[in-house]
Amino acid sequence: MPLLPLHQAHDQRALIARWRRVARATGLHVRVLAEVEGEKILYLESPQARRQGAVDYLSTGVHGDEAGSAWGLLIWAEKNLKQLSAGSFLIFPCFNPSGLRNNSRVDHRGLDINRCFDLAQDPLTAPWRKLVSERQFRIGLCLHEDYDAQGCYVYELSRHKLSRSPKIMSECTRRIAADPRRIIEGSRAQAGVIRRSTLPIHFQGMPEAIVLWQLGCPITLTFETPSEFSLDDRVAAQVDFVAAALKHAPLP
Repeated sequence: MPLLPLHQAHDQRALIARWRRVARATGLHVRVLAEVEGEKILYLESPQARRQGAVDYLSTGVHGDEAGSAWGLLIWAEKNLKQLSAGSFLIFPCFNPSGLRNNSRVDHRGLDINRCFDLAQDPLTAPWRKLVSERQFRIGLCLHEDYDAQGCYVYELSRHKLSRSPKIMSECTRRIAADPRRIIEGSRAQAGVIRRSTLPIHFQGMPEAIVLWQLGCPITLTFETPSEFSLDDRVAAQVDFVAAALKHAPLP
């Protein structure tokens, strides 16, 4: 049986309804990050996240045409209720609800949110920056999909000497192999791993993972599945990635 019926891929209401059930089962609080031109953007947070360090940051749905990542995070959550209950999490389940509904990269304002996280006055990313700056993090996971990808790949930005990505990738490529390209998005890659310890300079507008790293998260991992592959395989790869990334995250 498929993990997700194809006709539900862009059903944003169904996605959020299931996240609310996850919240009720785990004690996560559902909150409104911002309401921008009539569109509410929600996040979920563990009760202990405000008073304890080493929060795990999970985010997806920044681009609405990358449905596999949004549903992958949800299905991981539904499979790991005990971990969500016991841990400390800050979760953004659908950063771009109108984009998901409309199968669009941009939001209802016509903006690519993933080029706006450095904007201190933006009505969506400004409250996000405030929220993030008030937390301490163990790891940040940003889930995406890539039209041009030839397999799965991960972009690691880290202050740690030891890279976690090769081990993580070895555990999340059972359904979709690692992208074999040596250059991905202008960066060197090996077995689907792009790793940096300094900021890239080719971006116009700063993505979520980079700004999260700038604001103190010691390691951010941006995971990409190939959006032209089977939806079921993409969702499964996203589920496996989240599980492996949290398993191998550095100790606080």
